[in-house]
Amino acid sequence: MSRAATIAAASSLIVGCLGGAAADLSVMGVLLGALYGLLFALLAAPQVESPGSGLLWGLGFALLLWLAFPAGLLAMEPATHGMPHMAMLDTARAHFHDLVAYLLYLGVPLGLTKGLLALAVTRVPEHGRPAMANRPRASLAHALFVGGLAGLVGGWAFGRWMAQVNFYLVVAGLVGSDSGAVGIALHYLIAAAIGASFGLLFQRDVRGYGSCMGWGMAYGLFWWFLGPLTLLPLLQHRTPIWTYQQGSALFGSLVGHIVYGLLLGLTYASVDRLWVGFFFDSDPLNREAEGPGTRTLRSLGRGAAASLAGGLLFSLVMVATGELPKVAALVGGSSAVLGFFVHLGISALIGMTYGLLFRREAPTYAPAVVWGLVYGLAWWFVGDLTLFPLLLGHPAVWTVAVADVELPSLVGHLLYGAGTAITFLLLERHQDAWLRLDPRFAAHEERFRRPEGTAAPALGFFVLGVGVLLPMVLA
Repeated sequence: MSRAATIAAASSLIVGCLGGAAADLSVMGVLLGALYGLLFALLAAPQVESPGSGLLWGLGFALLLWLAFPAGLLAMEPATHGMPHMAMLDTARAHFHDLVAYLLYLGVPLGLTKGLLALAVTRVPEHGRPAMANRPRASLAHALFVGGLAGLVGGWAFGRWMAQVNFYLVVAGLVGSDSGAVGIALHYLIAAAIGASFGLLFQRDVRGYGSCMGWGMAYGLFWWFLGPLTLLPLLQHRTPIWTYQQGSALFGSLVGHIVYGLLLGLTYASVDRLWVGFFFDSDPLNREAEGPGTRTLRSLGRGAAASLAGGLLFSLVMVATGELPKVAALVGGSSAVLGFFVHLGISALIGMTYGLLFRREAPTYAPAVVWGLVYGLAWWFVGDLTLFPLLLGHPAVWTVAVADVELPSLVGHLLYGAGTAITFLLLERHQDAWLRLDPRFAAHEERFRRPEGTAAPALGFFVLGVGVLLPMVLA
């Protein structure tokens, strides 16, 4: 074992012991933390190349640990005594505090510690994996400016909900004020600071618009556990309450954090593209095979065509739940047949945005399915819980009661995302194969491939695991 690997294993063991002790004040907690630290060093640590990727791998492994033990093995015992399978969901609710503890006491410190160690060690290519030198160069000014600006945009969207429920007064109370203006100013300051931290952590990991939205969604979910559930009560001089009842009471804030994260990622990717174009990307000798207009039209067309598969899968759920007449109400009708065609039209529009956002994001089927599921999950929060009621003339109500009613639609959105992503990849592969036949364009296209060894698998597992689990557990 190399010296760097030994240091990584030792640090993971120590941090795991401390985190296990904090999560569960017992000998078993320390032992479990030590075991988790060693497993993390063995399985995930080799993939960590930055504090941001370490954070995501840590969160993903912490969720896996919680699913395996408190929500998994402990839930098996009641089922063996003839109790209904709903006991597993009840067990997950009873151990919701363990989920928060595992994420914050084990996942975060282990991931960040390994990420900081990775920065201190010179990385060289191993086993065909690219070194960090092949990644974009880090820039402090870049991260702070682009991330801070993106955070303000996400904060604006989150602030719409905060104004609706008078949450600005709660924020103002953190500095001993009862002024709504003070709460607004402090909210935007926090939003910008979180956005800047996003840039510092992930500027070398994010690439395209779609994946950057995924990174933002993961970061928003993480901040829901860290912010409203933990830091907010501490700043109010109260003990954090990590129960599923408290999580249910803060479900609106969960959706707000997800919307914030999605806009944070999308804005960061957009401004980052402009930043790179202005300050770095000037190479007139390397031309592309297609102009921006042609690429955009191709992506829109492929996305719309791919959405046909996803929309048909989603329609099966809508027929089973009788939701098609509600969709027809968007155009003033009530027929299920009209609702079906309106649904396909909406699916095409969403598929077109998928084509624009996720072009070149998934070279194989596995990552394509993951990005599709993440995109479908995002549209359940943004579309079903937010835009759909607004289009019907109703306010968007982010409560567990509404989420409980819309859980069947969550399944439909996931099916839609997976079906659209797979079909889009099939269409995109044909064009990519044609471009790689010309050596002038092959090297250029290869630059856009996502390198191996990123935190994308951990991101997908954490976002899908938490994003699907929380609406069921908290409802």
